[in-house]
Amino acid sequence: MARDATRETIAVLGPGAVGGALAVPLALAGVRVTCVARPGTAEAIDQDGLTLRRRGETFRARPRAVEVLHDRVDLLLVTVKAPALDAALGRIEAEAGTVLPLLNGLEHLDTIRARLGGRVIAGSIAGLEAYRETPTTIVQTTGTPLVTAAGDVSLPGFEVRVLADERALLWEKVARLAPLAAATAGTQRPVGDLRADAEWRGRLAAAVDEACEVGRADGVSLDASAQWEIIDGMPPGLTTSTARDVAAGRPSELDAIVGSVVRAGTRLGVPTPALAALLEAACAA
Repeated sequence: MARDATRETIAVLGPGAVGGALAVPLALAGVRVTCVARPGTAEAIDQDGLTLRRRGETFRARPRAVEVLHDRVDLLLVTVKAPALDAALGRIEAEAGTVLPLLNGLEHLDTIRARLGGRVIAGSIAGLEAYRETPTTIVQTTGTPLVTAAGDVSLPGFEVRVLADERALLWEKVARLAPLAAATAGTQRPVGDLRADAEWRGRLAAAVDEACEVGRADGVSLDASAQWEIIDGMPPGLTTSTARDVAAGRPSELDAIVGSVVRAGTRLGVPTPALAALLEAACAA
């Protein structure tokens, strides 16, 4: 029997670009959505609701907004960025049937499990480029994203792929994202420019090879050519949220994404000179 979406309760911790792009469709599908945000953002959402502009269409929803989550929910989506994670977890004072973090990188699961406990399963989101135009307006330039989870979760209106191996789930994305995040942040050039530039394509290829080698040392089967098929299929104007944060002078996820792969390489005895050089250049940008 199909689940009744109106009986689902989902909290979104961090209704920014990713969280907002999920919260609006979920609310419009009949899910009881609660956005957990900083005081100013929670007040703005409570007053104006959330607006999602996606490929020429505008969608509006009025999810509940709170500063601190006191009520139990079926599912808690953690969609803050790594630099804001510690403070954001302090706003969760209720249990969740399942906690699904959709952060980038390799090291956040331990932090979340230590703070929240319960059923925390690995997750990732792909095929999404979005940014927050105002505290209540999200602009999404891509279609419906794919969510991957290491367990069964219900996200009405979204395709959810189950991949039980947590390490494989995280490495599958970070193996290409780490090189791309560092390169786009350091150069402020979109993916299409970088892959068409012979020198930069070579640097990216070396970094992707390193990331895949570290993943394999961590027990995950990764193919660099498969990663390049995905990179070559990306829209040429695509960039990363890391590059946008660096350009705006905001705290970035460079350490959480690229640094986590470099640290894993050190731990596993796999050199990562290409990745380390990209990270150093991006941090200096």
